[in-house]
Amino acid sequence: MKRFFPVVSRDGPSKRQKDEEPVCKGETDLLGPSATGAVAEESEKTSDKVGIGGASNANDRPSTGGSLLDEKKDSKDEQNLASIFRRAKSFGAGTAEAPSTSGYERTGKSPTSFMSWNTNSFIIRMKANKQEVVRFVEQHDPDVIAIQEVRLPAAGEKKGPKNRGDMSDVTNSARDEKQFMTRALAAAPFSNYRVFWSLADGKYSGTALLVKKEMEIVGVAYCFDDILTRMVAGEGEPASGRKGPKHEEEGRLIMVEFPEFRLLNTYGMNNGWKEETFQRRRDWDRRLLELVQALVGGKPLIWCGDTNVSHTDLDVSHPEFFRWQKEKGYTPPRDVDVGQPGFTQAEKDRFSEILEKGRLVDSYRHLHPKKDYETGFTWSGHPVGKYRGKRMRIDYFLLSESLVDRLESSEIHGTGIEREGFMGSDHCPITLRLREKLVHNA
Repeated sequence: MKRFFPVVSRDGPSKRQKDEEPVCKGETDLLGPSATGAVAEESEKTSDKVGIGGASNANDRPSTGGSLLDEKKDSKDEQNLASIFRRAKSFGAGTAEAPSTSGYERTGKSPTSFMSWNTNSFIIRMKANKQEVVRFVEQHDPDVIAIQEVRLPAAGEKKGPKNRGDMSDVTNSARDEKQFMTRALAAAPFSNYRVFWSLADGKYSGTALLVKKEMEIVGVAYCFDDILTRMVAGEGEPASGRKGPKHEEEGRLIMVEFPEFRLLNTYGMNNGWKEETFQRRRDWDRRLLELVQALVGGKPLIWCGDTNVSHTDLDVSHPEFFRWQKEKGYTPPRDVDVGQPGFTQAEKDRFSEILEKGRLVDSYRHLHPKKDYETGFTWSGHPVGKYRGKRMRIDYFLLSESLVDRLESSEIHGTGIEREGFMGSDHCPITLRLREKLVHNA
């Protein structure tokens, strides 16, 4: 912005898929200091030297346009989810036992400024566009930087278990890339941040979250299951025998809990052009709906990232173009699945349901209610080809309703069809700023 998500052709928002099933897997321990200190530790060792799925089973039935929670849910699933909701209601600040937060300073500080960006390869941006990137970070000085489409492979042997919280170094080229990124992130302005990774098997997908070191971190999770059962329901540490946190197989999400709210960084799955990929996207959206519903009534949520969906006609430059796009003349059997991935009616309806039931507000549209043809889109098609000038807003900062009163700014930092401000990616960065929380004296 694979099978958790399709690959993007660079002249348009469509991606091919891998055949693995999207699952949460246990990884080696990356909790506490071992996660946040990874960059600094690796730096000491080496200092001398671009747009737009879940798995389907044979018994899965396709969506018919109803509630996401009505899709593929048996009574056991519903009972488990209801139990999670009940426990989530009583969850309060500081009760998350997992993951471990040892080593994080208890400053009481929560972030107020945020940056989100699909880099279309973090390492390429840091090599080819480093000056622009550094200048942008220095200018905006965000407390949190959320990165999507990192495209760095996870540590671990090719056919062995993966450590998705660290970069691969099993080949000479991977080792060189890890050393380059380690040095780059150990230098200013990135040296002011803790770095959290959730990476895929190869140079695909993946997310990262950079958090200023003075911010207090209550908990971190990398998988739907851990967020629901460990962070939200407060069930504590993983079962005996599991070495560390679970990650989504393609590294598509990271959640960090701060004293005042939770922040979720996601790289959404591409809807693709065929039923198999439609079902994967339905599954992904269903998990998101479960998550945001479980969080209602607890700490507020800030959800950011590349969602791979444009919510309304206001969010695309050419609605009719995107509405009727086809791949190789194929027309899906269901009308709601027709169109550009990220702009089908089915995706937009599910996104609406997620926002409504999660009680979330689109921060940019809240402050900018009218279409802006110059700076109102976050993804831009390749300057050459049929997608030239075709643009979409698929990157968001979505806020719990209780945070709207603190909303100061929500901005898109790319301009025009020549991708000014995109810093080499097919997405431009977006920023959010909140007012400081008011403290009422008794």
